[in-house]
Formats: sequence, structure tokens, C-alpha cells
Amino acid sequence: MNNKLGLGALTALVLSTMVGAGIFSLPQNMAAGAGPGAVMIGWLITGIGMLGLVRVFYSLSIRKPNLDGGVIAYAQAGFGDFLGFNSAWGFWLNTLLANTSYAVVVFSAIGYFTDTPDNILFGSGNTWQAMLGATILIWLMHFLVTRGIKEAALVNVVVTLAKLVPLCAFLAFAVLAANVDKFSMDIWAQNNSGLGNVMDQVRYTMSITLWVFIGIEGAVVLSGRAQSRKAIGQATIIALVVALVLYVSVTLFAFGVMTQQELAALNNPSMAHILEHIVGPWGAWLINIGLIVSVCGALLSWTVVTAEAPMVAAKQGLFPRWFSRENSHGAPIAALTASTIGVQAFLIMTLFSESTYLTLVNIATSSILIPYGLSAAYGLQVALKNNCYEGSRSARNWDLLASSIATLYGTWLIYAAGLDYLLLVALLYFPGLLVMFWTRKERNQALLNSKKEWFGAIVITVMASSAITLLASGTLNI
Repeated sequence: MNNKLGLGALTALVLSTMVGAGIFSLPQNMAAGAGPGAVMIGWLITGIGMLGLVRVFYSLSIRKPNLDGGVIAYAQAGFGDFLGFNSAWGFWLNTLLANTSYAVVVFSAIGYFTDTPDNILFGSGNTWQAMLGATILIWLMHFLVTRGIKEAALVNVVVTLAKLVPLCAFLAFAVLAANVDKFSMDIWAQNNSGLGNVMDQVRYTMSITLWVFIGIEGAVVLSGRAQSRKAIGQATIIALVVALVLYVSVTLFAFGVMTQQELAALNNPSMAHILEHIVGPWGAWLINIGLIVSVCGALLSWTVVTAEAPMVAAKQGLFPRWFSRENSHGAPIAALTASTIGVQAFLIMTLFSESTYLTLVNIATSSILIPYGLSAAYGLQVALKNNCYEGSRSARNWDLLASSIATLYGTWLIYAAGLDYLLLVALLYFPGLLVMFWTRKERNQALLNSKKEWFGAIVITVMASSAITLLASGTLNI
């Protein structure tokens, strides 16, 4: 059976994984901590950083055609099995948390239509009713993917096109309603001392802008199922450009419709309230329906990627062999089932800890930093070695520049994440050590092979222990 994905399917998958729930809350999320000027600087830095990372993905997909699995394979090839495993585990964690956040936000959006002040049915997506609905939704996605990766990807193409309709409608009305004077009013937010200086505001935007771009690696993770290596790079670049235009336009035109203080005070999805402000109540209905469609599409895309990641890791010897099992349709059934159970576990945790979409977003964002950072560093390593460019000095120079930018950007993001979320992520990385030991025992290898691996395991253990201690004392909250 031919399960290979073409340019259209790959582009739709990458775009759908990126453009999920985040864009519908971008105006309020950005305005809550930054003025228009800082937001523009934040998007400029993010755009440059993500362009660098995409160039790294594109170059590695061409120059290392033997490496399937993207961020998982790149970390292993460049830095060995220990960091390769942790990159795979961190990426898988990110996909599980992303799926959980999308399942939560779907029912938060449905709550707009069903909830009343006297009868909260779905609330913020973390009530027992929301968890029941989310459970049905994630297992429905599970079933769709069991029919085959290609079939799920084709469904996703239709959903991706559908989600663009309300976004384009919002932009059209926002452009007509935007006022340049309102946009330029207090552009650096100097009248709002609570936001801090411009650099503080820019740093605030970085955590948000990273989240909305997570998923850019979707095509390279599925590289083993692509029709060609060229299609991988093309799909990634097209999706990045489309997403960047959407994100920047939505954010900046919103500042032309309402002031920073007005945007910051909105409930989410803030895009719904902005369109309601422009055209009336039907605008909020349109956006909330669009959010539900968009998030369901993103959830389907992420379910595909979530299942693929551990299967690829298993085939590369990083995860136990069990994860590499496929069904008769070519779907990674073992990894898919484990992933859906993992999402189910996180959903139950949100019910008992009352975690919201934004909490899951922040933890998921922090967990992707290692896979991104190691991929960028491997791209820099390849460019410096200069053994696969065959005299192409120009291409090598561009790759050196792009990988250097991506590596610096990744380092900055680790700083921007903050210690609290890094500790929480370490707590989630710790169980991964047990999976790594299981894998090595299965292959008759030493549990830890070097002093560097011992050091890495100790660092993860100490940070996880610190997180447990701080959570128990109430100093650190989920």
C-alpha cells in the first residue's frame, strides 16, 4: 500500500499542527504583557529564529537523506544515544501535551454555546463533562489514524482549508476597522508601567510566539512517509510563511481595532470578542465555530505526529521495539495506542489539578526546547564539517548562518522559559530514564555508557526531585 505523502498533504499537516488554538487567543495573550512596538520586535526576532530553524530542517532533509524522523534522528546523529533518546522523549511529551491542550480547548470553546452563569457545563475545558467529551474525541482521532496515515492526512487537508475561512474573515473585517492612530497610541506601552521596559515586553512575547510555531517540524518527523526529500523542505517553508503572515496580521491589526489595555482585558478566545466588537454577536459565533474546527484539525495532525515519533524512535533503537509495530493499514498501532493512553492520563491530571489550556501550553513549550536546540546544533555541526556540500560554498555559508541563528534562538528560548517550567519538564523527563533503561536492557546494553550519560541522568534526577519538593511545599504550582 502506498502511504507516501505529497507536497499538499505535508503542507496541510504542518500548517494544521501550527495553526491550532493559539492564533485565536493571540491578541489578548500578546497585549497582556506587551505593547504594539514590543510585539513587532518579538515577531521580528521569532520570524528570524524560525526561518533559521526551518532552513536547518530543509538542509538536513537534503544533506542527510538517510536520517528519517527529523528532530529525533538529528539529535541522535549529532550527540549520541542519550541525548537522542531525551530529544525523542521530549518531543513525544510535547505532542502528548499539545494533544491534551487541544482536547481541553475544544470543550472550552463549546462551552461558549452551552454554558450559562448558573449552569457551567464545560467551563475552561477541565470539568468532568469536558473530560468525558475530550476522551471520546481523542479516541475518535485514534480510530481515524488507525485507518492509515495517508487517509488521516487527506482528511486533514479538508479541515485545514475549512479552518482558514474564519481566519480570513476576521482579517478582512479587522483591516477595514483598523485605525492607525489607535495602533500608534502609546506604541511602547509607556503608560502601562506594569508591563515593564521594552526588553521585558519582548521577552514576554517570546514564550507565546514559540508555542504558535510548534509543529513546524511535522514534515521532517514524517520524512519517512514523504514522496520526496524536496517536498519535505517545500512543505515546511510554505507552511511557515503562511503561518507567519497570519500570526503577524492577526496580532497587529487587533491593536488597530482596540487599545492594548482593552485587548489585555478580553476573555479568550479574544479573536471572537474583537470580531464581535466589529460586526456584532454573529462574529463571536463564527470565530468560536472556527476555533472548534481548527482545533479538531490540529488534534488530528498532532495525533499523526504523536504516533509517528515513538515509532521512529523505536526503529532507531531509542525506544523499545514494541513501539515499532504497525497494523495492516501501515499505521503505527502500538505507538498510537500508547500515545492516546498518555493523552488520556494527562486529561485526568487536568481534571484533578484544574490545569487550563495555558498551563499545558507553557509546559509543552518548555518540553520542546531540547529537541529544537539539539537539531539546530546538529545543523551547525554539519555545516562546520563541510563534508557534504561538494564545493557549494554559497549553500554552506547560508547553512552556517541559519544554524547559528537557530542555535542562538534556541538558547534564548531556554532562558525565556523560566526555571519553574524547566523544573516541571524535568519531572516529566525523569520517567523517560526508565524507558531508556528498558530499551537498553532489551538490546543487552549498559544502562549508562559514559560519564556524560551519568552526569545527564543525575541532572535530570536532581531537577525532578527539586520539582517534587517545591510542588509539595506549594512553592511551585501546576
